[in-house]
Amino acid sequence: MLVLALDTATPTVVVGVVDIDPPAESGWYGLGARATRSVPSGNRHAETLGALIPAVLHESGIRMAELAAVVVGLGPGPFTGLRVGVMTAAALADALGVPAYGVCTHDAIATMHEALAGSVPDGTTVPAEGFTVVTDARRKECYWADYNSSGIRISGPHVERPADVVARPDWRRNGLVIGDSVFSEALETEVVPAGPDPMGLVLAARGLTAGERPGPLEPLYLRRPDAQPPSARKLVTPR
Repeated sequence: MLVLALDTATPTVVVGVVDIDPPAESGWYGLGARATRSVPSGNRHAETLGALIPAVLHESGIRMAELAAVVVGLGPGPFTGLRVGVMTAAALADALGVPAYGVCTHDAIATMHEALAGSVPDGTTVPAEGFTVVTDARRKECYWADYNSSGIRISGPHVERPADVVARPDWRRNGLVIGDSVFSEALETEVVPAGPDPMGLVLAARGLTAGERPGPLEPLYLRRPDAQPPSARKLVTPR
């Protein structure tokens, strides 16, 4: 089964074609990545995503019609960028007549990290107390979520200022934190670089691999967009 996976919840647009149940010699965790691209997009999510999708299809050597499903990161993420990815995934799935599965972007990061930790033979492990995923929410805030040692989310996602996160009594000041390393200083702990990946997105889409019907694609905005419609003008009663 060929799956298009994409994510626009972070400043880096991620797109890839993943083959579920590929030949054993080329697969990993029952999956194989045909082609993947990760490109910093700034505020150009639509343009970047529009260029990357045909690029990964070409690199994979497949046609759009051969896709059996679409997986998209639902955030949390800033309104505009996240909306681009979710709407694109929904439109592609509708046009192709295939299911679209949404996953929390933090879940994709966590699932990939847990899978890698379990497959690397150098003793790399996930701490028994679990770990935290953190990404950039802009406005001097961060998104974060807690996971257990199996990569299952147990709290969040939340959006807060780093100072408020650090002030929490249960903050992992000396624990494992992965995600956007720009927050290392503000969170008073090393943030191990990690981001969404097409393989992680598909791994996190447990409904897809279980053959279940997808739920609605509901973006995790966590707050209102920066742009707000103008309020109605007040009527002035003449004296």
